[in-house]
Amino acid sequence: MRYYIADCHFFHKALNTQMDQRGFDSVEQMNAYMIERWNEKVRKNDEVVILGDFSWGSLEETMEVLSVLKGKLYLIKGNHDRFIKDKNFDPGRFVWIKDYAELNENRRKVVLSHYPIACYNGQYRRDEAGNPKVYMLHGHIHSTQDQVYLDAYQDFIQKQIRPTIGGKMEHVPCRFINCFCMYSDYQPMTLDEWIEIDRKRREKLESSICI
Repeated sequence: MRYYIADCHFFHKALNTQMDQRGFDSVEQMNAYMIERWNEKVRKNDEVVILGDFSWGSLEETMEVLSVLKGKLYLIKGNHDRFIKDKNFDPGRFVWIKDYAELNENRRKVVLSHYPIACYNGQYRRDEAGNPKVYMLHGHIHSTQDQVYLDAYQDFIQKQIRPTIGGKMEHVPCRFINCFCMYSDYQPMTLDEWIEIDRKRREKLESSICI
């Protein structure tokens, strides 16, 4: 099984109390909860792709967390992953560490970047049933005003109509999914689970606008 998650920010005290306002009594409580939620779901041979900003802690603190998390780990670099720049960093806990990647996912493709990419590779592609064939999975923006901007951009793009290779006119299936850890209650999720989480988030947002 392959899972995805972004912006855990282990050890990031200010983020708990200010930006995200996660509501934990301490950064230690936050770390413990995220580890518990991770290991409740992930098994030893599962794959977990971390979409950046895994830890704000020192190399020693971060490696201690990595040692207790289950799964085979893959890291897309985030702007706050300073531990990987430590001269004593051993990347052996990760299968790979990259700035960007594209992976096959059950006859679909996922484009992976810490930062959302406006014109990502494959954003026009659909499967035989007309569903999006490529998904842009990212992190970085948390649940901020940037999420509102990105939602509005995606809505605009999806309303555009373009000709296919066969000449048929279709709407653009552009799909961004922010794998922000708070959206999944700090638990890594599969692509299909993230698609459903994103659908419910946007549905709830649209309902609140209509009220």
